[in-house]
Amino acid sequence: MVEKELITGPAYTKGLGGRVWSPGIKVGPWLFLSGVTAVDYKTMKTVGATGATSMTPPKIDPEAQWRQVLNNIKDIMESAGGSMADIVMANVFVTDMQYYAHYQHIRSEYFTPPYPVCTAVAVRDLVHPDWILEIEAIAYIGDKK
Repeated sequence: MVEKELITGPAYTKGLGGRVWSPGIKVGPWLFLSGVTAVDYKTMKTVGATGATSMTPPKIDPEAQWRQVLNNIKDIMESAGGSMADIVMANVFVTDMQYYAHYQHIRSEYFTPPYPVCTAVAVRDLVHPDWILEIEAIAYIGDKK
């Protein structure tokens, strides 16, 4: 049987609505991250989505959502004893490709060459209507922890 270690970020204490998945699982030298969204785990609220009512959708701040997603990933990586430089694959799911352009200038703030491989996929919806993107990642962190 493979030994799996649960990895979470420092603010991740409540989970997300009781769903049965883990933010990260370390197996040997590999770290696998579930799809990470723009939830601030301290407040359990989505960052970058405001003003929604029963009649109107929220106002979306794509840059704020990208930064929150990448900060959440960074927190999980550091909790595992790694860094953003250890990520080898980061797949992006985005609800509208217009939001994808916001990732390019922010990406260089979080990743350095050689950049992780990435597939970007436009999807119709994500689990929560306030989320415009989700990133899943795989990292090679060895025995750093």
